[in-house]
Amino acid sequence: MIILTKKIHVKQHLTSRKIIEILEKNPDLEKIICPPSIYKRIPSKYLEALKKLNIKVEPLHGRARKYTEKDAKLIRKLLSEGKTPKEIAGITKIPIKSIYYLKGDMKLKRGPKPKYDKNTRMKVQKMARNGMPPKKIAEKFNIPLRTVYHIIKKG
Repeated sequence: MIILTKKIHVKQHLTSRKIIEILEKNPDLEKIICPPSIYKRIPSKYLEALKKLNIKVEPLHGRARKYTEKDAKLIRKLLSEGKTPKEIAGITKIPIKSIYYLKGDMKLKRGPKPKYDKNTRMKVQKMARNGMPPKKIAEKFNIPLRTVYHIIKKG
């Protein structure tokens, strides 16, 4: 439960006990916001009772934001300073997937270059298309079998 001035966001089913607990802790409450899945399960008599107390109950569509614009600005600043997403994740304790999401429109540097040059990869793909077994291709180029499958699949 996150308390915000005169409105509250609940993440669990509203029972009569839970409603009383919320009202005791928040005497100036005007609005309760909850996910649509919880809103659908609130009995109509609870909604009517809250309405009589001038408390609105509304479903919140979409997910509440976990990170603020301040976090996004910090991430963009660190990226512009040359930090990698992995380093930023370590500094900010924000998961690396979230770093990529919050970076916004900033372009990131490409990842590591492929281990095998374009010419070798094209030869591997051509041999595979011509019916040569991946195991033979791996032996011929001294490339791990798994990598041969990866090159063929990327084709």
